[in-house]
Amino acid sequence: MSIIFAKRPQTHSHSITLDTSTQFAAARVSAAYAAPTRQWSARSIVVIVAAWLLLQIGGLFTPGLLDDVDSIYTEIAREMMVRHDYVTPYINGVRFFDKPPLMYWMAAASMRVFGAHDWAARLPLALGMLALLLAVYALGIRLFRAASPANAPDRGGFYAALAMATSIGPYLYTRFYIPDILLALWMTLGVHLFLLSLDRIRDHRSTLLPATGFAAVMALNVLTKGLIGLVFPIGFVLAYLAITRQLRLLFKLHLIESTAVFLAIAAPWHILAALRTPPIPLPSGMGLPERGGWAWFYLYNEHIARFLGRRIPHDYGQVPIPLFWLLSALWVMPWTAFLFPAVRDQIRDLRKQASATAQQHETALSLLLWTVLVLGFFTMSSRQEYYNLPALPALALMAAGLLARADGHRPGDVPAQRSALAWSLWFLVPLTTLIAVVCGYFAITAPHPKAGTDIASLLAANPEFYNLSLGHLFDLTGAAMGLFRGPLIAVALSMLAIGLGSYALRRRNLNIAANITLATAMSVTLLAAHEGLARFYPIIGSKGLALSINNAGLEPADQIVLDGELTSGSSLIFYTRHQVHLINGNVNGLWYGSLWPDSPHIFEGEQTLRHLWGGNGRVFLFTYDPAKRSRDLAPYGEVHLIATAGGKTVLSNR
Repeated sequence: MSIIFAKRPQTHSHSITLDTSTQFAAARVSAAYAAPTRQWSARSIVVIVAAWLLLQIGGLFTPGLLDDVDSIYTEIAREMMVRHDYVTPYINGVRFFDKPPLMYWMAAASMRVFGAHDWAARLPLALGMLALLLAVYALGIRLFRAASPANAPDRGGFYAALAMATSIGPYLYTRFYIPDILLALWMTLGVHLFLLSLDRIRDHRSTLLPATGFAAVMALNVLTKGLIGLVFPIGFVLAYLAITRQLRLLFKLHLIESTAVFLAIAAPWHILAALRTPPIPLPSGMGLPERGGWAWFYLYNEHIARFLGRRIPHDYGQVPIPLFWLLSALWVMPWTAFLFPAVRDQIRDLRKQASATAQQHETALSLLLWTVLVLGFFTMSSRQEYYNLPALPALALMAAGLLARADGHRPGDVPAQRSALAWSLWFLVPLTTLIAVVCGYFAITAPHPKAGTDIASLLAANPEFYNLSLGHLFDLTGAAMGLFRGPLIAVALSMLAIGLGSYALRRRNLNIAANITLATAMSVTLLAAHEGLARFYPIIGSKGLALSINNAGLEPADQIVLDGELTSGSSLIFYTRHQVHLINGNVNGLWYGSLWPDSPHIFEGEQTLRHLWGGNGRVFLFTYDPAKRSRDLAPYGEVHLIATAGGKTVLSNR
């Protein structure tokens, strides 16, 4: 059943407003939303779930946890479960308040059910990704029902979900346990619930359910990554209503009830965390206040100071603004090819209010405002390369809207068909062909490494990039490509299908087949990337070394010593279930927690390491410089090699 939206009354004003007369026109849109036609398609959902199963569940079990945030957040969840303390996060026995607790609670609950396995800890993030795909699908149906073919009103939502499932960014940043993809979920749900509230206002129905649902989602957002969970949804609502001159509608959103719901979900942890971590004296000479507790560290240092680039300590990278915006487009590849003309069309619909339907205007305003709000905020603040993830659903939806129109057979669909075909030919085909040639070249010419070659011996060290989440990729060399021959061949072939293959189908007006081919081939690329990550794992994770320590007969009384800060080998804790001591490691993430009286005595120096090495107990030393450490420690005790991998070595005095 085709749904036709009524045109807005003609006007000579070019301002973006919704006066009383246009609100009556918008009411006709709400009537269209109430059509009884079933919009969700079982076939579409099956395809979306199949893509999710292949890409997300298929990647749960390999590789091991990565050192740094992946294993740190997972270990915090495990320690919550062991301590039965779900208020105060601890890592290696030290208080750790960098993030709110929802991610920890999710992983702890999963490990409580399935056991303390790495795949169990990852499962909630995979389920969150499924929820995101379905949320994008539902919102896409709402926004692009009129633009989709009459016999497939869910086409815009289907393409948007498929784009989110098979784009680079969402896949890449669900390979390790960070909260940012959940922010995309909460933002998608929040936008949809707000638009549903506007529908109910137009229909003179109660907004209690969507308004309180919005508050609940916002509370979960705050428990996922802090105060940013307030900034984006509230900023979106206020900006949307201000632009459309409907700020008075705020009072119809059940503000008292919504506030009560928000506080009921978000407040308890914040109150308990503040009570259990009161202010303590802080060291002088670091620009710190005399006293500081949870409120100072979490609310000010982790939010306000981070926004201003003044967080103490400054232990994170800063992506340049042009690169940050460029990565926003890269993370939606290969669907970025259709994003550029889609953005142009959305801007046109926003500006030409007289010629756009009320639905087109609402869609354009929602998606453009969503994108600009997220990217603009981080343009003005500290930013890392994955902080743009909450904007990706909006970008995927815009690209999907263009593709849905290109599937139609109405006269107005011809420009979308031409745009999709032209951008496939002049953007997607050249880019994917170039990538295929490069990957094919390295797959053919890269030397064959000897069996058992440590990947670290084939890489170049570029520590200046290591503050970035993908910094180690800059270490790759031509010699190392021989270890990735299989994934390179897979990427080369899939790139040809993404570019030339989908273009050939689109040229024959087989648009659905072209988009399915693009998504399928991109799935091959992503699986190849996952296999590449598994082969690169010894550089960025230490599961194998941890298992070597276990196999060497690790006892509860033995000591594991990490030569450096925690992030250099944090996965050791999860896989050995053993507290580690740190040499000169009282820095960055652990420094604040180390000031507390309940902090364990795990911070060692050179003298205490020598004392431990020459003592009666067994010591396992995890180090990046085994030759130097062997020379230093030989006078104090025997030095035995336990294992080496990824440029890291475990030594022992027994």
